[in-house]
Amino acid sequence: MSYPGYPPSDGYPAFPGYPPTGQESVYPPVGQYPYPAVPGGFPPSGGGTFPAAPPNAGFPGAAGYPALGGYPASGGFPGAPQAGGMSPYPGGPGFAVPPTGPGFGGYPQQPPAQSYAGGGPAQIPGFPGGQVPSPMPGPPAAVVQYTQGTIQAAPNFDAGRDAEILRKAMKGFGTDEQAIINVVANRSNDQRQKIKAAFKTMYGKDLIKDLKSELSGNVEELILALFMPSTYYDAWSLRHAMKGAGTQESVLIEILCTRTNQEIREIVNCYKSEFGRDIEEDIRSDTSGHFERLLISMCQGNRDENQTVDYQKAQEDAQRLYQAGEGKLGTDESCFNMVLASRSFPQLKATVEAYSRIANRDLLSSIDREFSGNVERGLKTIVQCALNRPAFFAERLYYSMKGAGTDDSTLIRIVVTRSEIDLVQIKQMFTQMYQKTLATMIASDTSGDYRQLLLAIVGQ
Repeated sequence: MSYPGYPPSDGYPAFPGYPPTGQESVYPPVGQYPYPAVPGGFPPSGGGTFPAAPPNAGFPGAAGYPALGGYPASGGFPGAPQAGGMSPYPGGPGFAVPPTGPGFGGYPQQPPAQSYAGGGPAQIPGFPGGQVPSPMPGPPAAVVQYTQGTIQAAPNFDAGRDAEILRKAMKGFGTDEQAIINVVANRSNDQRQKIKAAFKTMYGKDLIKDLKSELSGNVEELILALFMPSTYYDAWSLRHAMKGAGTQESVLIEILCTRTNQEIREIVNCYKSEFGRDIEEDIRSDTSGHFERLLISMCQGNRDENQTVDYQKAQEDAQRLYQAGEGKLGTDESCFNMVLASRSFPQLKATVEAYSRIANRDLLSSIDREFSGNVERGLKTIVQCALNRPAFFAERLYYSMKGAGTDDSTLIRIVVTRSEIDLVQIKQMFTQMYQKTLATMIASDTSGDYRQLLLAIVGQ
């Protein structure tokens, strides 16, 4: 598929400033919001709400879990519990206390289910108010919880009218940035593509070139990202992560380890059609070893997406992972790759819970002990997304703004790519994890039209 207006290899500002290798952090996973399996919805990708354990198998106590190994060098995230107990956290007695008892140390509680357009909050069939009694009578079917983006398609949309507004905002002396922000922050990506087409039809000019000539800096980068078709933006980000000297491994991990099968296949095809390159060949030339193999596995887009959990298989996989790592001298890396690259996210969640009972240690800690470098970060990302995808992105956003300076490219990329998927849930997790809102941190870390547009997308 061709994306007119976007040169395949140049013409856009580089995305500098990705955090150096090792600066990502442990993402505190919990339950996961899957994409609603409805016509026109997103393909399943995250898993529903599952029982804390198969029937008659209780959660191990919090004591005995070691402190989580740090994803960044600083170690963990604010408030991470130390070995032997769980530290208090606002909103509850401790981290991740599921209905049936204590869970994995160091993970914030899932935010309450909310009622969104197209469906109410997920309930577990057969239990009043969706509350699960303890002990559980048996594993229920997968339960869907809905995700929600902060940007919705605008009602009464008129592409020609919006094109005219943008033309007036850029015509003559000076630029009306507020008018541009009002349009782009309140239209879906599909609507923005129609505005772009209408602009060229009406004025014989390329909207993207006009925007580039009127804007600069971070606000330019943000608006250009908003006008890129979502698949192209992911493919473009991957290309620039591997282009030139050095490789931005964190970008490869963030995109390839978190997208659905359908999204990955579309990205791979777009990468080939737009840049004339094979993404697997680029990965092989820019990475090596077990990290390379993990990314190649991700590029296949063949993860099982069956939302039904096989608890017997989860137990077997957990035992297999234990024998491949903690239970032997050395590590069988291919076993970890096979399980984490092929199982569905709901299945992986059950496997993580089974693993903690077998190893008396959570799987993230074992990965931290058995692996290092980029493959460690990639494997952790998969586990974290299986348990709580919004928390993964909330953590990435936090560390893009924490400390001196701002990693604007990561901030822009996550806000844009999740704005129509699960940014509402990401905001909830951000507040729970860091006791401040995402909007508050953005407001204190950015300025001018850039800040105004980010806040318009995120919502107050």
